Amino acid sequence: MTNSMKVPDALTPQHSASPEVVCETGCEYVVDAFDCSPLVLRDLSALRLLCDRIVTDLGLNVVGEPQWHQFPDPGGVTGLYLLSESHLACHTYPEIGFASFNLYCCRPKTDWAWQDVLGTQLESSNVTVRRLPRGKQPGEEQA
Repeated sequence: MTNSMKVPDALTPQHSASPEVVCETGCEYVVDAFDCSPLVLRDLSALRLLCDRIVTDLGLNVVGEPQWHQFPDPGGVTGLYLLSESHLACHTYPEIGFASFNLYCCRPKTDWAWQDVLGTQLESSNVTVRRLPRGKQPGEEQA
């Protein structure tokens, strides 16, 4: 990959998990999963395994122990991973069938198959992925 690839200036939906798509300086992934299984969204161990998979698949480096909080039934869970690259956060809302993920990574990464994996693991019928390039001023071209 060269550093000459232009990265979109605004949040844009991810339409494919093509390995050619990378963020060259830093990217924040804002991921919303709708119509998820409420049972899965309450299952702390299933969500921990899912986040561990994200970390492993993307070759990220966890600093310390991930932090998790289970809300009282019928609530969901919140998880936070401190990464040497930045952070991964997960919040679930079983009462409305919704999960949100936020991954900030300060080094180049290929896109990950968020739609496929969350569709399967959370039984989500609709996953929206937005990628926000970081470290660019408005109007600045990617070098």
